[in-house]
Amino acid sequence: MTLRTFGFSEFGFLLSALQWTILLTVIALSGGGFIGFIIALARTSTRKAVRVAAATYIQIIQGIPVLMILFLSYYGLSLAGFQMPPLVAAGISMTIYASGYLAEIWRGSIQAVAKQQWEASESLAMTRAQQYRYVILPQALRIALPSTVGFAVQVVKNTSITSIIGFVELARAGQLINNATFQPFRVFLAVAALYFVVCYPLSQLSRLLERRLHAGSAY
Repeated sequence: MTLRTFGFSEFGFLLSALQWTILLTVIALSGGGFIGFIIALARTSTRKAVRVAAATYIQIIQGIPVLMILFLSYYGLSLAGFQMPPLVAAGISMTIYASGYLAEIWRGSIQAVAKQQWEASESLAMTRAQQYRYVILPQALRIALPSTVGFAVQVVKNTSITSIIGFVELARAGQLINNATFQPFRVFLAVAALYFVVCYPLSQLSRLLERRLHAGSAY
């Protein structure tokens, strides 16, 4: 039996799998961002019932490991008669996971806007929607941006768990190549390097935005 060696074709396979990792990250941040934004607005609603419902959603999502969400999406729904491709199940799971954390990040950013800003906009007879659009959200965005970019790093790394359901992202590609070459050090060193290439710039961008936007300063 002749074993393959880790070479350019195998590295090319890792690069191809990296594209799926990035795609899954984009899906999670886009879908999770949309849902998270709605939950964040509900979390800051003037109606107590809406706030409680939004807070309950966040607590449930943050209280369940993302791996369990993945199992429920893939295996649980299949038992109910909903057969989904791994990409769809992974996208749904990562979207739900991201929504719970982005909602809390953005809720905190909205509430971090100084009370005087709310009062000033109210004195101009703005509606609640106008307050958010013209006064609150532009300032909340400055506060939320560094943390949001930092969270994106966590999403990239957490996509690796989707390999459990057979989705061939970067970590799963590394496992497949290692099974064919039996060169774990070379293979997983390359996998780690590719994760680093994606995550390190995002981490640096988060720190840069935090310094530039003075996210930690009070308004």
